[in-house]
Amino acid sequence: MWAAVLFTFCCLTAGSCRVPPDFHSLDLNLRIWPGAPKPIKTNDPRALRAARYSVEQFNNYTNDIFLYKEAHISRALVQVVKGLKYMLEVQIGRTTCRKTSHPALDHCDFQTSPSLQQTLWCYSEVWVIPWLHWVQVPVLRCH
Repeated sequence: MWAAVLFTFCCLTAGSCRVPPDFHSLDLNLRIWPGAPKPIKTNDPRALRAARYSVEQFNNYTNDIFLYKEAHISRALVQVVKGLKYMLEVQIGRTTCRKTSHPALDHCDFQTSPSLQQTLWCYSEVWVIPWLHWVQVPVLRCH
């Protein structure tokens, strides 16, 4: 872990490493230390990107003909563990977009028809290793 932090620090100070501007980027000004999870704001861009990634994984595994997207993040935590692990409680809702049309979720509205509306509460863990450009969702439970 410390080797990765040292490598990241050296790259940032030398200006020789480029980190993409998505949630793979690592904000060194965070007051996050290895060990216990720390709360972050539910509207934090990293929490929003992690929630979107977990919803996309949900869409890949469900048999529903409609896509779901995140409606509300009620809780967000981050933990430093060989990267960053985001722990999220997210409400997701069924959209009007069908899976077969492959639209971007930002352009999908939530269902308004009472017979098609559906919301679920999900707990997900999104593990990000920024220096490897690696993301995984090892835990995703919805009900």
